[in-house]
Amino acid sequence: MKTLRLILGDQLNAKHSWYKETDPEVVYLMAEMRQETDYVKHHIQKVLGFFASMRNFAGELGDKGHQVRYFKISDGDNPGKLPELIRQVLSEGGAERFEYQSPDEYRLDQQLRELCEALDCETQAVDTEHFYTGRSDLAEFFDGKKQMVMESFYRMMRRKHQVLMDEGDPLGGRWNFDGDNRKKWKGEPEIPHERGFRKDLTALEQEIRDAGVETIGEVDADSFNWPTSRADGLAVLRHFCDSLLVHFGDYQDAMHTGEKYLFHSRLSFALNTKMLSPREVVEKVEATYRDDPDAIDLSQTEGFIRQVLGWREYMRGVYWKEMPGYADGNALGNENPLPDFYWTGETKMNCLSHAIRQSLDTAYAHHIQRLMITGNYALLTQTDPDQVDAWYLGIYIDAIQWVEMPNTRGMSQFADGGLVATKPYVSSANYIRKMSNYCSDCQYQASEKTGDSACPFNALYWNFLDAKKDQLGDNPRMGMMYRLLEKMDPGELEALKKRAASIIAHPQRY
Repeated sequence: MKTLRLILGDQLNAKHSWYKETDPEVVYLMAEMRQETDYVKHHIQKVLGFFASMRNFAGELGDKGHQVRYFKISDGDNPGKLPELIRQVLSEGGAERFEYQSPDEYRLDQQLRELCEALDCETQAVDTEHFYTGRSDLAEFFDGKKQMVMESFYRMMRRKHQVLMDEGDPLGGRWNFDGDNRKKWKGEPEIPHERGFRKDLTALEQEIRDAGVETIGEVDADSFNWPTSRADGLAVLRHFCDSLLVHFGDYQDAMHTGEKYLFHSRLSFALNTKMLSPREVVEKVEATYRDDPDAIDLSQTEGFIRQVLGWREYMRGVYWKEMPGYADGNALGNENPLPDFYWTGETKMNCLSHAIRQSLDTAYAHHIQRLMITGNYALLTQTDPDQVDAWYLGIYIDAIQWVEMPNTRGMSQFADGGLVATKPYVSSANYIRKMSNYCSDCQYQASEKTGDSACPFNALYWNFLDAKKDQLGDNPRMGMMYRLLEKMDPGELEALKKRAASIIAHPQRY
């Protein structure tokens, strides 16, 4: 071979220009590496999903005539670390050139940059040809501005790419329908379930176990239900457009013990591994709406497109603008340990027990479960964002650092001091009761603030506001709550703080 090209596990873009022609002098390198399975403890379904998708992709490249050198986790000559792997294959084949697609994680980008500086052969980094934006586009857009408001970025993206636009104006006369998208699901409308992608991955799971990879969570023949090929991903997209989009916006913030996915698309794994592109997803969703606007309300469509065209691209831009310092953010000085029940789901609080057990069983929870249940509790108990970060990165199948970290440290934990979120996303039990059925079967009472039967979220909420008033008291979006705190009876506040201290010190009791 003359050229060695690296393909990482989240670079499964079959439409990349690399693959337009076959070249007998080009070899594609793919590997299941211990450095990737071990830098944080991952969910078993996440490791299975990546490895199965990688193997499928390698097989498809081979079927099209490309040469692929693939290292399985079980291969004895697999060094398990990226620099050693590349050096080994380069020396074996005598390649004159090494090429790679720019990684989306900072640590891998640095690793490859340092390696290329030391290699004797020619090297080149190319774009992944996946995102709408380049790494620096967001930084350039917000250059000179005081705040990085996602809405302004989103509107720019809509104009630039002519998505949901009508002769220069937003379709329907509004940019954002978020205020319409906050309904509680009460068993209706019916949720059409997809057939799914249940595959027998027993042999692959055994390979992973035999290799000594430590994982979290569960998997069995019925629980792994994720796309592991482009064809699978396209089927998920079709199901979403045909059956779920019609109610997506209305219930995107809802939570229910009887439904894991509700009307959510479950496209994030296929997107984040690049089996699907954001452009084709957005175009398909918009086309579905435009084909029959009487059947699907614009608010449903805009709510979904905002997540992909706006939020996803925005988060990636924040990540590349702020790294590497972003990984150390702890603006509120939180240092408490993450409770043990985040690894078991064994807590008396029904909302947390359900959201965590679902995560352990399926490697999935939708954005409100992550933000307003597990994230809300972690922030209210003033948990070290490093530990929260590691948990989110490990447990969810779609969690890759570029998207997980700004969502966790920024949106969820306010560890960046307000760079992403204009206020901390914290709430008492009232929000959870409003948006879910969790409270109805819980031993705690959402309406009570103090006493043994009171929901812990209530004491934790007021304690958090009191504890962080020096950092947050001047935040204009929290003014009303701080005025209520000032009017609170001192005895009641003291009781709330005492109960919160007990919850934080002894989470296993609650």
